[in-house]
Amino acid sequence: MGFIEKLFEGLLWRSRYVVIFAVVASMASAFAIFYMATTDVVYLVRHIVHYADANLTDLARKALHDATVTHVVEVVDGYLLGTVMLIFALGLYELFVSEIDAAKGSKTSSKILVIGSLDDLKQRLAKVIIMILIVTIFELTMKVTVSSPIDLLYLAGALALIGLALYLTHAADGSHGKAQE
Repeated sequence: MGFIEKLFEGLLWRSRYVVIFAVVASMASAFAIFYMATTDVVYLVRHIVHYADANLTDLARKALHDATVTHVVEVVDGYLLGTVMLIFALGLYELFVSEIDAAKGSKTSSKILVIGSLDDLKQRLAKVIIMILIVTIFELTMKVTVSSPIDLLYLAGALALIGLALYLTHAADGSHGKAQE
């Protein structure tokens, strides 16, 4: 029984390497999203060149301005989503396969990329997802037309909830009330 048990446990332990498929797929997704966001920036810069055109009417300039701000917010959203996928890939690798040796001694490695547990990974992802939601709410507020006092109240409520979410995430970190060094 000892040989079969040892063989089975060895197989069971090595099965964690199946996570490499998720790591590779997540990295590919991150690269794809970064590529798309960067392509959006290139096209954004191409279109914004016309902003200084003297033949542009005030109404057209305002429309270009609003469209540009909306696209910038979408680009930020894309980069944040790519960051989520990157953190997810690195976290899965460190949790299930091996620590990333290159990140240990590096002065440039960020603490956000150091994942010690599944809860640690969830917390890091939750922070970035909250940032994505904030950017999305900002993007939506750019398109909202306030036509009644209740619309303004809804907008204020959404902003208050964002503030509460940020407060709670900082309070959960234990960083609330501590001075930044």
